[in-house]
Amino acid sequence: MKIAMVGSGYVGLVSGACFADFGHDVVCIDKDPAKIDSLRAGIMPIFEPGLAELVTSNARSGRLSFTTDLAAGIAGAAAIFIAVGTPSRRGDGHADLSFVYAVAEEIGQHLTNDAVVVTKSTVPVGTGDEVERILSEAGLTVKFAVASNPEFLREGAAIDDFKHPDRIVIGTEDEWARSLMREVYRPLFLNKSPILFTSRRTSELIKYAANAFLAVKITFINEMADLCEKVGADVQDVSRGIGMDGRIGAKFLHAGPGYGGSCFPKDTLALLKTAEDYEAPTRIVEAVVKVNDARKRAMGRKVIDALGGADAARGKKVAMLGLTFKPNTDDMRDSPAIAIALALADAGVAVAAYDPEGMELAAPLMPGVEMKANAYAAIDGADACVIVTEWDAFRALDFARVKGLMNAPVLVDLRNIYDPAEVRAMGFAYSSVGRV
Repeated sequence: MKIAMVGSGYVGLVSGACFADFGHDVVCIDKDPAKIDSLRAGIMPIFEPGLAELVTSNARSGRLSFTTDLAAGIAGAAAIFIAVGTPSRRGDGHADLSFVYAVAEEIGQHLTNDAVVVTKSTVPVGTGDEVERILSEAGLTVKFAVASNPEFLREGAAIDDFKHPDRIVIGTEDEWARSLMREVYRPLFLNKSPILFTSRRTSELIKYAANAFLAVKITFINEMADLCEKVGADVQDVSRGIGMDGRIGAKFLHAGPGYGGSCFPKDTLALLKTAEDYEAPTRIVEAVVKVNDARKRAMGRKVIDALGGADAARGKKVAMLGLTFKPNTDDMRDSPAIAIALALADAGVAVAAYDPEGMELAAPLMPGVEMKANAYAAIDGADACVIVTEWDAFRALDFARVKGLMNAPVLVDLRNIYDPAEVRAMGFAYSSVGRV
């Protein structure tokens, strides 16, 4: 089957490469000529483990190609996926759907064969209705249907998530579209990956509800971590104790500096706006957004406290290890590191940082931060070191070397990757999240 993937960003590129690896003929379409040229040359626009190899091998086999020409790209495609960005709209937090609707209009101008148009982008409830209206008013003489197929990919593990999904959600009331989407996902269906068919609006809401619930779990355990610090409990044991309950589950119960990334911040905001529009307020999600925003700045204050307080911190230097919102990605969107660095700068603290993949994207977002070639270069001459992202490269630091490089042996571990007793035994003043 020929598949067209409109949008060659994170979701579109990973999905397109995986569909090609299943044996489909996939064309990835993007308006950015530089991006398309880079992809043709095997240069990825994002860092995702295994993606370069997957793209290169399928391009070499002829199953995966790239173009800026939408008309040529969708010609003969039985399924046309819309996988463009839906960032938060400035001013009100609503999802910006202008890119989705622009693609729908262009498809309406150029579609010459029967096809199912599928929204892969994360979109609010009712977006599929508008896409269908745009296509209906385009005067098409071919058969079409509009379906929703949200993605559930974790950055850093996206390829495995696509090929071994917890579930595949497809929203459409059209039986022809359902049949075609079964064929698209047939390689996974034969491996017993569960496919959930729903109405289109239900599918759109599932994506937002899933991300909001995960954000709730993260924020809940972060608040429990604050309580643990006050009462002398250990949040990691609390997480294990409640995570063993099958009704709760252990995932997303790791205390830290707050959630960030491309999904949770914008999707929780978009869900809030949708709920407001339909006069069905979601007070829990509203509280989660406020608590998470405040937490990132609070982590900056935690580092300042480790330096001896606001007066003592001024003029000192902090080494920041990890900048991306999570490991195994170069994504800086809404990373806690940005708010922490800003809080330190406001307190007159200099920051030197290292991240294995994120420094190029981080630099324009953190203009006062000095980027270093490795962790030890960032630590050299620092009065404190703070671990913001739990990259594997930071899990086995040479503490004798670290201690020798620092002005003072102070470690703030915002990801709880080290044992407090062991680090303190090596002569460090050590603080973490939700542990004493």
